[in-house]
Amino acid sequence: MSPLSKNKPQKKPTQSTTSSSSQSFLGSFLQTLKDIFTDKGVVLLLIMAPIIYGFFYPWPYSTEVVNHVPVGIIDKDNSNLSRTIVRYASASPQLNTQRFVNEQDAIEAMWSDQIAGYMVIPSGLEQQVLSGKAASVSVLGNGGYFILNKNVQLGFLKAVSTVSAGIEVKKSVAQGAYSPTAAKSTQAVPLQIIPLYNQTEGYGAYVVPAVSIIILQQTLLMATAMLIGTWYEQRRHMTTIRGWLGRIGALSMLSFIIGCFYYGWAFELHHYPRGQNMAGSLLFLLLFCPTVATLGCLLGLWFRQRERSMQILIFSSLPLFFISGYPWPADQLPEILQLVRWLVPTTPAINTSVQLNQMGASVAQVAMGFYALAGLWAFYFALLLLFRWRTSQKQLPHKVSIKI
Repeated sequence: MSPLSKNKPQKKPTQSTTSSSSQSFLGSFLQTLKDIFTDKGVVLLLIMAPIIYGFFYPWPYSTEVVNHVPVGIIDKDNSNLSRTIVRYASASPQLNTQRFVNEQDAIEAMWSDQIAGYMVIPSGLEQQVLSGKAASVSVLGNGGYFILNKNVQLGFLKAVSTVSAGIEVKKSVAQGAYSPTAAKSTQAVPLQIIPLYNQTEGYGAYVVPAVSIIILQQTLLMATAMLIGTWYEQRRHMTTIRGWLGRIGALSMLSFIIGCFYYGWAFELHHYPRGQNMAGSLLFLLLFCPTVATLGCLLGLWFRQRERSMQILIFSSLPLFFISGYPWPADQLPEILQLVRWLVPTTPAINTSVQLNQMGASVAQVAMGFYALAGLWAFYFALLLLFRWRTSQKQLPHKVSIKI
């Protein structure tokens, strides 16, 4: 038996034990808060889990940028030029170089994860360069680790490019050009790269603000479905429209507070881009939390059992993140997924949250995300009322006619 099921409240015999005050908005709101804080499993999911995630999920990405990637170098030329390339590569903060005698040893080291890639300097490189012939070096990386592979390529590229620029300057000076003019001519159009919204270009600052929305959604969904499942087992799930709004309001309020904890403290703790449009971010949470809570109520009535929400929803986090369009372009997804993904709140929510809080977009610029969330809330609530109506119809006494 799971720890969450051990904390399951005792069943009440019938729905008549529920007071009539719980059918009003305020009564249902207060009763929901009471049921939440007397259910240790729901408190763990709804409050404790997102707080713990806020502390520990960003921790593995604390270094933000990957440096000192172990790489290998095979120098078959052993000339002044090749030694200069090796020296510049060894001085790169992105690389941690080691020498190999032959390429087979480097391949075996890469297979055993000792290095993430290697560079091969062919024999006769300096002679080809001095004679004006086309020359090149080879860089091979492990494509299975795209972040490490990127650093391997960029680190070697910078080293080789710097040495190549120096050779071009020396050639121009030898032909009679002044040294400053020759240095400028090596790059006629200088390239200046300025990251706007992730100035450290760190992986944590990229992924954590988006994943935090997934965390808010999944913990709220599972806690809500678990609570509704408990009420269903206790025959306390039926209530009025105002009662459902009170339940949704109570659950949304607690999730809204957790969202403020992320925006106001967790991102500050880990030095992520934040607070560019705080008013818009809070307005987003005011719409996002009730939408997710309403979906949780609907799923709780569908599952009908307390433990079912954990069994099903816990496996949906990763697929929902990938179809949201944040880690992978949405237009590159299969067509069926491009349609299905709009049935879950995280699809408009992740990009809307990042654009408001990290990029400083205005509410008008992300209005489509607000419209999508509002439409989803109306859709979920309509299904909730339909489910409530059908359930109430089934519970009505059937009229029986007896022929004499």
